[in-house]
Amino acid sequence: MRRLVMSAMLCATLGGCGSWSRVGSERGPSASESLTRVLNSTEFYRRLGRLAADQPLPFVGNVAFAAAPADSVIGVLGLSLENRALAFQREGNVFVARYRVSLSFRREGTPSVDVTREEIVRVPTFQETQRADESVLFQQLLRLVPGTYHVSVTVRDVGSTSESHAEADYTTPNFTAGTTSAPILAYQATGRGNLTDPLNLVLNPRGAVGYGSDTLLAYIEGYNFTKPTTVPFKVIDEQQNVVHQNELRFRGGRQVESQVVRLSPDSVALGELTLVVGEGAAERKVSALVSFTQAWVVTNFDEMLDILRYFGHDNEISAMRKAPASERAKLWREFYVSTDPNTTTPENEALNSYFTRVAQANQRFTDEDEPGWRTDRGEVYINLGAPDEVVENTPGTTANRIVKWTYITYRLELFFRDESGFGRLKLVPGSRADYERTLARLRRQE
Repeated sequence: MRRLVMSAMLCATLGGCGSWSRVGSERGPSASESLTRVLNSTEFYRRLGRLAADQPLPFVGNVAFAAAPADSVIGVLGLSLENRALAFQREGNVFVARYRVSLSFRREGTPSVDVTREEIVRVPTFQETQRADESVLFQQLLRLVPGTYHVSVTVRDVGSTSESHAEADYTTPNFTAGTTSAPILAYQATGRGNLTDPLNLVLNPRGAVGYGSDTLLAYIEGYNFTKPTTVPFKVIDEQQNVVHQNELRFRGGRQVESQVVRLSPDSVALGELTLVVGEGAAERKVSALVSFTQAWVVTNFDEMLDILRYFGHDNEISAMRKAPASERAKLWREFYVSTDPNTTTPENEALNSYFTRVAQANQRFTDEDEPGWRTDRGEVYINLGAPDEVVENTPGTTANRIVKWTYITYRLELFFRDESGFGRLKLVPGSRADYERTLARLRRQE
């Protein structure tokens, strides 16, 4: 299944819609924590309890559960993939990729539940094949019995040798009378009134939502309430502050009552969130994420602006830095749109490319005493890309070390020198001036 457009969501059968309200204080993650998330989003999603796999075919998945007849359980597994990870081939007027998903739910003492499916992704343009956002969704429904399952998923690109694997443990609850499901993070959800009705929803596998623009939708089912009942619902941030609270109202007298809660996050809610329904033994919860972009996990406003230090657009970034919290979401939306080179796609290709180079710079330049992206070489690499030629006068030494980078297209030679003798390569003054003139010319052409 492929998500072309994220549909508008409804508030169903509930007065549970709302916006965030601040309770307590906020302390954002440190610079190192933010950058770690940017460079290793796979590990961050694993910490959230997701099925997450890294290169060569990265994906993020999750499993949600709802009640079914005869004390059985519906399990919904959803996976999120990026177009750019698949090998597309042109077929007529479209580009086509094929991928295969093999999944297994293993429970001790019972036969495993195994499914293999092959799916096709079709896009109209080559540019679509390069999308770095959540451009492909896969979903599989299963009938299970309550218990703990070891879930393993393998995704293989049929058009290449790329294959990635992830596994995690999930426990299916026993949905007794007067209980609820955990909040199910979804893009679309249609309520049902009986256990025999199909569960009709599109899972949000990452459980992620974009800062200042998207809406976080949580679908919750209540089972066999005998009388009108209110159930507490709250959202907790990373610092254990309650940033939203409400009550779900169940009328009673039905097998299933469906609720949908829509939440519009703002700067208070950036980062990891825990959505909690019920209390005590009946409490059920799920983790969600509010980030600046789904392609990269960045969850602190000031650190986001710091990471954008080489991106240009200094006036807009300065305005966001000085703006009060109440205006930051609006300014970020405007910045995201104004810097997007292709507004026909849901992603901002310029920001995605920038963050990719930040990650690459951090991995390449590890021989100085600061993060690679903060070095002079990291700055040049992020803005100009990899040089066509690298020459070093005394490879393997630090004293009097000089490195020359050549960019043929820009007719540019840059010299980095270790003037301190401590391995810190700095652009020499003349090269700094040449680099800044070249960068200014390129930005005028954008």
